[in-house]
Amino acid sequence: MLNNCARTLGRQANKRVDALQSVSDVRRSISWNTISSFFATSKNNYATEASFETKPYKVHKLDTTPSTSVTCTRDEALLLYRKMQTIRRMETSAGNLYKEKIIRGFCHLYSGQEAVAVGMSGAMRPHDMVITAYRAHGWTYIMGIDPLGVLAELTGRVSGCSRGKGGSMHMYSKNFFGGNGIVGAQVPLGAGLAFAQKYNGNDGVCIALYGDGASNQGQAFEAYNMAKLWDLPCIFVCENNGYGMGTSNQRSSASTAYYTRGDYIPGIWVDGMDVLAVREATRYAIDYCKSGKGPLVMETFTYRYSGHSMSDPGTSYRTRDEIQEVRQTRDPITSFKDRMLSSQLATAEELKKLDNEIKAQVDEATKKAKADREIGLDELPADIYSQSLEPTIRGTTPWNGMPHKHVGVSS
Repeated sequence: MLNNCARTLGRQANKRVDALQSVSDVRRSISWNTISSFFATSKNNYATEASFETKPYKVHKLDTTPSTSVTCTRDEALLLYRKMQTIRRMETSAGNLYKEKIIRGFCHLYSGQEAVAVGMSGAMRPHDMVITAYRAHGWTYIMGIDPLGVLAELTGRVSGCSRGKGGSMHMYSKNFFGGNGIVGAQVPLGAGLAFAQKYNGNDGVCIALYGDGASNQGQAFEAYNMAKLWDLPCIFVCENNGYGMGTSNQRSSASTAYYTRGDYIPGIWVDGMDVLAVREATRYAIDYCKSGKGPLVMETFTYRYSGHSMSDPGTSYRTRDEIQEVRQTRDPITSFKDRMLSSQLATAEELKKLDNEIKAQVDEATKKAKADREIGLDELPADIYSQSLEPTIRGTTPWNGMPHKHVGVSS
């Protein structure tokens, strides 16, 4: 009996020791994880994720809205910042090249509106399509063309994405259909691209962008009508920067609530200076359109710092104080940078290093875009058709033909 009691007590003692050992292991594990986390935070001095609040969205004929509480990881934030800063630096370079008369003709800068293109790109899938107006440099970069491809196209050199033949308003890449020089013409083309997406059944959407200056075009409303009749997956985006050329939208539009202009098409208003708000609204819009509900109108409330084009000083119809106030209070890059720093998604040293890398990249691209060669005369009739049915292309006169040939995209 004593032996049985001893064996029982021994088993209980062993279990207690095992339990204590497990508790000790757990405590050591928790302690180690806490210490590791502490040292990782101390060493890297950044958070891996942060949440932010956006301005409320305005909606038209919608029962729900995008969330005003958005989450952004450190990697996402750094990428968004890099893209916006690259566009800003690239457009600054383009403005300087124009003043040096190295870029000639039309040149419309995107400075101030970077959060629209970059925010949308953060929500797009690889098979989604984009078509925009002539303020296209930023979108061209977002859709896969590097700064050299953009700047060399502006200077008319062979390294340009259209081999120097398109210029400021005619840049293209995979699933990016330009760059369109005719005011508002891209809106019905966007509806056509959305028709192709629906026809192919790949759940893709088309984002068709236009400015408040083009919003009163009759063809925009014709495109709305067809898109709704056929429930096309098209997001009509009005980039409302306040001015159509030199005319305030208050003087040109009877209604400046552009997100309601689709009438029977639902709409949404978003702060176009907040890259995270634009990303969240675009996610919402893509989910809406790909579900088969048809088109959506989105208004991004934004601002351009430069004139309508480089030939417009931009100060005859608005004051310098107005521009400066927007730069100081609503700038999309500065405000996002402040968010990153306050939430510890990045350090000031990291962002300064990133700014220097971007500057070096754009400066090098600018240097090459100035030194690169132009295409030869023999290439002028090249790639006019994907499949030319005639061996020659008409020159300056009917009897002065030039042979058509295929060259392809810039290497």
